[in-house]
Amino acid sequence: MKQDRFLVGILVGIGVLVVVALALFFTRQDKQEYVSEDTPEGIVHNYALALYREEYEKAYEYLAEMEHKPTYNEFRQAFFNHFVDPSNVGLELGETEIAGEEAYVTVYLIYNPSDPFSSSYRNTETARLERQNGEWKLLQMPYNFWSYDWYQPKPELIK
Repeated sequence: MKQDRFLVGILVGIGVLVVVALALFFTRQDKQEYVSEDTPEGIVHNYALALYREEYEKAYEYLAEMEHKPTYNEFRQAFFNHFVDPSNVGLELGETEIAGEEAYVTVYLIYNPSDPFSSSYRNTETARLERQNGEWKLLQMPYNFWSYDWYQPKPELIK
């Protein structure tokens, strides 16, 4: 009889711990929101957030209007085909340097290990923006958020 009560006590304790862990997990999740778009770091933040949320139309609006800009379909297809994949990297913003109509935002890419014996690491990269019609627009972002062939002339086929 005493062993049954002890076993029930242990099971109830485990159940309470599981409920508390689940409650903490769902209530403490980081809820990222869009920020003001009047600064270069705000544009970088919003662009990355739109990609994480798979809101490709919103992300596309942050690209600069320049020659050889990818079409919206080319932009979106790069993510669908996983040529560009921000899902496996975290992003942290650093300092911003504004030089006239151009801005440079330091971006830290945080990579998590794929095995239990490695530790995470981070790379320091730079996002480049330009002011166009009073708004900051992206000219370049680090890999995982940007395709190498955007804004590059398309090769001509030789016949």
